[in-house]
Amino acid sequence: MAYLTPATGRVHWIGTGMSTGSGLGLVCDGTTTLLWGRTVQKAEDRLATLGLTGRAETRAFTYDALAAELAEGDLVVSMLPAVEHPALLRLAIERGAHFACSSYVSPGVAEQADTAAARGLVVLTEIGLDPGIDHLLGHELVRKAKAVTGDRPATVRFTSYCGSNPAVPNDFRYRFSWAPRGVLTALLTPARLIDGGVEIEVAHPWEAVRPQVVNVETFEVYPNRDSVPFIGTYNFPDAWELETFIRGTMRLDGWSDAWKAVFKELPDASDERITELAAELAERYPTSASDHDRVVMSVKLEVRADSGKIWTGEYVLDAMGTEEEAATPRLVSVPLACGILEVTAGRVTPGLHQATEDPESIERWLAYLAGQGITVNYRGDRGPRR
Repeated sequence: MAYLTPATGRVHWIGTGMSTGSGLGLVCDGTTTLLWGRTVQKAEDRLATLGLTGRAETRAFTYDALAAELAEGDLVVSMLPAVEHPALLRLAIERGAHFACSSYVSPGVAEQADTAAARGLVVLTEIGLDPGIDHLLGHELVRKAKAVTGDRPATVRFTSYCGSNPAVPNDFRYRFSWAPRGVLTALLTPARLIDGGVEIEVAHPWEAVRPQVVNVETFEVYPNRDSVPFIGTYNFPDAWELETFIRGTMRLDGWSDAWKAVFKELPDASDERITELAAELAERYPTSASDHDRVVMSVKLEVRADSGKIWTGEYVLDAMGTEEEAATPRLVSVPLACGILEVTAGRVTPGLHQATEDPESIERWLAYLAGQGITVNYRGDRGPRR
């Protein structure tokens, strides 16, 4: 294992968008923090919105300006669109700085991971809400199940769904909690999953909507992106035969009916039309300060051993936005803050990480989240305690 470059405790948080939530304050409490926005004023405004005025230094972001301030052992946190991550990581590696983001690992990030590891640098990814909290819970379910069933042959069903929706359902059955255009383009991304024991690909995820009951409430769920690589991420035993493996999105019951007109137009829409449609929908279904979001996550595992014994477990997170802060940015930024503070404390090894898979770290991270009021409820077989 490469020598870990000591962290300076200096954090460069890049981006001031919707996901820059109250977790930033937790970072400010434990580090020297610089908030980089498109302008200094945007950074100052974001601090003011979060009640953090004066708690972080502010900067206008350019790559040259960041390069001039980056020192060995600093930490770069990217809250920019994922397309920007490879360039930011490249700069961080050049300056000997660690890197963190809440986004999925992109090819441009993955291909630099070995270089970062060789230089003793951490590349912490997928530590937000989804991906992020769901990874911690997925690893925990596999650990609990293996403690009871071992690595013996078994048939397995795994589902992980998460969604941010209006706390009070509206006619559209949705509340825009991030860029409307991004919501539409995400729906055009094909999904790959395991269903009925077979690997399948769905060109339009909304065509695979199915009901899902969580705590006696019915939602609509559909697959999101490529689920298959996460079989390896969660370290499923080779002897487990997968009947179902789906990571996806959760929507309110009635969502697919409310969005029929959108689905009809979306497949053949030009980039220009998608931009126009996003603007139209945002105007037609505006979000006011009095509207609150509700985030629901369900991560569930069922293991049916050849002997007939069945082990089941499910984690459920159900959080509501408040007057002070929406649930979505809180649930993205607080886990990210936890990961950032783990890096600055020197508790994360060099190289690429998707949240964490270490049992002790997972226990510590979940305890940190609980201390910040982010709790998950477990239902199912307990299995041996640690």
